[in-house]
Amino acid sequence: QGMSVCKLLCNRGNQAGMVYDYDLFVIGGGSGGLAASKRAAGYGKKVAVADFVKPSPAGTTWGLGGTCVNVGCIPKKLMHTSALIGEAQADAHGLGWDTQASHDWHKMVSSVNNYIKSLNWGQKTDLKSKNVTYINKFASFVDDHTLKLTDKDGNEEQVTAETILIATGGRPNLGGYEGAEECCISSDDIFWQKKAPGKTLVVGAAYISLECAGFLTGLGFDVTVMVRSILLRGFDQEIADKIGAFMEKSGTKFARGLVPS
Repeated sequence: QGMSVCKLLCNRGNQAGMVYDYDLFVIGGGSGGLAASKRAAGYGKKVAVADFVKPSPAGTTWGLGGTCVNVGCIPKKLMHTSALIGEAQADAHGLGWDTQASHDWHKMVSSVNNYIKSLNWGQKTDLKSKNVTYINKFASFVDDHTLKLTDKDGNEEQVTAETILIATGGRPNLGGYEGAEECCISSDDIFWQKKAPGKTLVVGAAYISLECAGFLTGLGFDVTVMVRSILLRGFDQEIADKIGAFMEKSGTKFARGLVPS
């Protein structure tokens, strides 16, 4: 598991007339897995999707839909929008508007979470309407065509499939630093955390790090980004430098040439 792209495994055809429980079994209920399962069902195949989120070290878990829906694009954009509204209010005040509003982190997170849960429900009903079986259990391989499914209580069952598709995506890497799992949160947690983060150190300078630092600064928090070497490694560095300069101008601080220890 932990793959970032969909990969077909075990499609060896119907060996010696074997009868399988499913024509296609998809491991992972994110964008790729859901799209593949619904397309296959549309061609008349018997399809199931297993999606199970193991809690993060901080205990966060979520529903069907994958990273983008639950702990990625959608909550991130909503929180960015919240931050931008606050910045717009500051501009509006200079143009005659009486804008003495304050931000409520708990209310924002609750509203975002409720919206995400509505999307989770929509994904479930969409699978049902397209005759795809949804299974909220952790899938692991027994052999090429057999999977063990384990629920949250440890109960197990086995299913078989002619073709198995792995579409599990990935999870944040806390770096293996001593105390990181006990003392830190990741992007898996920030979008579901009801308590305001307060003064924040964001470790790393890739795009998810900078996105989180950006909206936290915009919401009024004291934010520092710890940068090992450069911002946005692998991206156009002229643009990366412009992004860093804009963020610094907007109030985000950078601690450069540092790693946790």
